Amino acid sequence: MKYWRETTAVTQRILIELLRRRRSLIFWSIFPISVLILSGFILAERAELPLAEAFAYAAPSTLVGAALFFSCLGGSVATVVAEREQQTLKRLFISPLSGTSYFLGIFLAHSCIGLGQTLLVYTIAAFWGATFNGSILLGLTIIVMSIVAYVGLGFILGTQLARRIEDVNALVAAFGVPLLILGGAFLPASLFPQSLINIARYNPIYHMNEALVGVSSQGADLSKIQSHFSFLLVFALVMVIGGWLSYRRMLVVERRL
Repeated sequence: MKYWRETTAVTQRILIELLRRRRSLIFWSIFPISVLILSGFILAERAELPLAEAFAYAAPSTLVGAALFFSCLGGSVATVVAEREQQTLKRLFISPLSGTSYFLGIFLAHSCIGLGQTLLVYTIAAFWGATFNGSILLGLTIIVMSIVAYVGLGFILGTQLARRIEDVNALVAAFGVPLLILGGAFLPASLFPQSLINIARYNPIYHMNEALVGVSSQGADLSKIQSHFSFLLVFALVMVIGGWLSYRRMLVVERRL
């Protein structure tokens, strides 16, 4: 009960700060909406698909590539770096708040933002007639695993590679954009040559995208996306463990300074 109270308190503080600043939330809304509308109309025109089908195909890729990536990965990196710059971590050492609650609080805050973006993207897609064709529970599981993987990776990058808030954009652009393109977030992986598909199989965004597109737009069940689901599950677990270890190491370093 103590951990739950502390975790929700940290989550509320981060979400309230975002609501007060508003700028990040507005940008995290505008970007996926823009990408969804552009992708939907491009697919409808070039692939000669009905609008409903084009938006049903564009929604999962937009969610994974344009929404969750920047809010959950970029946002968690920015949060960790900003908390370090603002000396919040040092104040944590003299407060009764546990490091575990602080870690889980940041995790939960970005999970709330990711689920809000999921609702936003699919509501906009539904406006053009798109529907979620597969199991909602399976789709939600894939989305939650994607959020967990992104936030865990954000902890690793934020604690190990980013030293100042200015580093965040460069870090996300350097590692993220190539992985997004190779993951099929902006271009369908079916257009890739075989050599790129072979490389993409090692890219977690490719598996997030393929699994969610399969369930959301094609109505696939677990057996049809088993390989993507298994890769994503293992990757999410590794990222949580890696993020936790990186966070603990950062606390040890900050305590010495």
